[in-house]
Amino acid sequence: MNEQHSKWQTKEIAETFVEGVRGAIPGAKLQLEVISKITSAWCSQPSRILDLGCGDGILGRMLLEEYTEARVIFADFSDPMLEKLRIKIGNNQRVKVINADFATSDWAKDMELEKPFDIIVSGFAIHHQPDGRKMALYAEIFCLLRNGGIFLNLDQVSSATPSVNELFDSFFLDYIRRFHENAKLNITMQEIEDAFFQDKKENIPAPVERQCQWLSDIGFEDVDCFFKTFELALFGGRKTSNNSIQADTAAPRL
Repeated sequence: MNEQHSKWQTKEIAETFVEGVRGAIPGAKLQLEVISKITSAWCSQPSRILDLGCGDGILGRMLLEEYTEARVIFADFSDPMLEKLRIKIGNNQRVKVINADFATSDWAKDMELEKPFDIIVSGFAIHHQPDGRKMALYAEIFCLLRNGGIFLNLDQVSSATPSVNELFDSFFLDYIRRFHENAKLNITMQEIEDAFFQDKKENIPAPVERQCQWLSDIGFEDVDCFFKTFELALFGGRKTSNNSIQADTAAPRL
């Protein structure tokens, strides 16, 4: 297990992220509204939904509440995050929680009994992977979707220049400070900032334009970046009935 993986197995790191960083993400409410709009327009009656790299399941929990007939699969490799998720969802017969690590292609085997999915979402998880793994993962996701299925990735992407990156850091930390001032948290602002910069050093974000091109090359249609504020972006597309690939043969352009 590498350092990036091991830190997310630490309860303290999970606590700091969920309480101090994720809760203060700029535009979080609007991001969820955009996801809801896209899914309701393109797939109004999903039966199976996957929240990949779910953390405490904020995206999947929203969709679970919105689509009352759907079965929702939550997948993550972090035991502390999955523990938080189980507390939040309680005993729900429409939910399945799977410990799965998408750092390798083996994770897709764990989904064989659950596929095909109508909707696959991921939130602030895939940017931890190298570009080659991102591309392969997008192809694996494509193969798990039914025809007409949707993939939406809410993630951190790279800034165009170092100066823009500095603007993002300042913008993001200002939000966190205001959130911290108004919320009664069990962690300090210094702990939150330390976690933010430590995580940022280990991130491997890619430009959203490049990632959208990968999705198009794989076979997704209606690919777009639906929301973007500095390095925070929501992008994705849908699988149409006339597109079909095998994950091991997809070769998006770098």
